[in-house]
Amino acid sequence: MALPSAVRIVEVGPRDGLQNESAMVPTAAKIELVDRLSATGLRTVEATSFVSPKWVPQLADAAEVFAGITRRPGVAYPVLVPNLQGYERARAVGADEVAVFTAASEAFNRRNTNAGIDESLERFAPVLERARADGVQVRGYVSTVLGCPYQGEVPLADVARVARALHAMGCYEVSLGDTIGVGTPAKARDMLRAVASEVPMPALAIHFHDTYGQALANVLACLEEGVAVVDAAVSGTGGCPYARGASGNLATEDLVYMLHGLGVATGVDLDALVDTGAWLSGILGRATGSRVTRARASA
Repeated sequence: MALPSAVRIVEVGPRDGLQNESAMVPTAAKIELVDRLSATGLRTVEATSFVSPKWVPQLADAAEVFAGITRRPGVAYPVLVPNLQGYERARAVGADEVAVFTAASEAFNRRNTNAGIDESLERFAPVLERARADGVQVRGYVSTVLGCPYQGEVPLADVARVARALHAMGCYEVSLGDTIGVGTPAKARDMLRAVASEVPMPALAIHFHDTYGQALANVLACLEEGVAVVDAAVSGTGGCPYARGASGNLATEDLVYMLHGLGVATGVDLDALVDTGAWLSGILGRATGSRVTRARASA
């Protein structure tokens, strides 16, 4: 199949990236990060998470961050919410798009949320119901779609079932995440095909971690199947605290470089994105996870 002419990138660095970094980033820097990212041409910037600070102390300042960002017209700023309480906290500061998350692995769900898959889906029902009444869009995340640190292989039927359930509950888009970064292109393609037989392709997104260096290859395999929404994190921030050795998300800079090289439009200014990633690396006190940024620095 021909590649899509354009791809919408969902920038998850301020949430999925920072929540798994050891460094505690100041609130003002988080606000600047979101503002910098939205100025690059990205149309979706996941701003923060309203999960309990007990579980995600790095994002304990979610309300302050969301209230402090400059919201650009045409840019969506979704936030993660685990339950109705988190949804209400997000709405109190003006969030108009939220995301909910579960896993395709029963073992991962129980370790991560102390609930089984069906229980976690039941917890979302009040959030989806309230969001529908409020006119708030909801995005769904399915993690461990290509492997689980506890149970190993995850049956494709389980991935498809969970994605179908989220879509049926009202999630306008379902992001399929290789949380521990073990996938390879053929497996990624097979997974996407299995889910797309249950959920329309325009309602699907992909989210690959780069633990084994396969993220870009996996993205390309899925683009060839027709997906046109890809999650990534500036500077390759993040990782998975539940998987030993799991590195960060696919770096947005590297994704944009590949897409532009393929003639696929993103609307993103790569130079501005690279500058933002380099700035963030300075804030985090570690080297960037972006190969593009490293190559440009040494040129």
